[in-house]
Amino acid sequence: MRIVIAEDSVLLRAGIERLLTDAGHEVLAAVDTAEALLRAVAEHAPDLAVVDVRMPPTYTDEGVRAAVVLRAQHAATAVLVLSQYVEERYASELIAENSGGLGYLLKDRVADVGDFLAAVETVGSGGTALDPEVVTQIVVRSRRGDGLGGLSNRERETLQLMAEGRSNSAIAAAMHVTEGSVEKHISAIFTKLGLPIEEHGNRRVLAVLRYLRSEPLV
Repeated sequence: MRIVIAEDSVLLRAGIERLLTDAGHEVLAAVDTAEALLRAVAEHAPDLAVVDVRMPPTYTDEGVRAAVVLRAQHAATAVLVLSQYVEERYASELIAENSGGLGYLLKDRVADVGDFLAAVETVGSGGTALDPEVVTQIVVRSRRGDGLGGLSNRERETLQLMAEGRSNSAIAAAMHVTEGSVEKHISAIFTKLGLPIEEHGNRRVLAVLRYLRSEPLV
């Protein structure tokens, strides 16, 4: 996979580059500012950009704002955001339009190299890798709108686990129920959110996006 890295910490940037290279990926550029990231993506058209949230000059949200621009202007480039915290506004914006080819992981929870490399593969191939804490902090500020208010507590729990990217079997294990029960909850969610079988696109993705698009509480 062809990858661009944007990370202002020299040691962390070198570490990520080494991990990716050792795993057989090609690192096209490793930069330390959001502006350099945008230039590198425009020049190289990589498969994936690994982006830190806090970057110069203010070390606040330059990286994640650049990620939003990448999603809008370079749709073919997947984006994996690494952060020490959840930037709720931009995280919601990143996820709302299209969750494919997107990852948002918290640095202090990426304790296993294998998990990180698996996330790289997932996101780079068009999948989604969201840290559960990212999903929780976004949805905890959501309204019960767009049909979500009609969901039961178990259905909402199921939908949140779906938003974390879990399979039916993983949801069943987390909720201590059978896969059949999970399937019934998901079917009820589709019905209550008005997502019929003939709906174009993946109903599972559409349901998750409806959940994440709910307006934040004032």
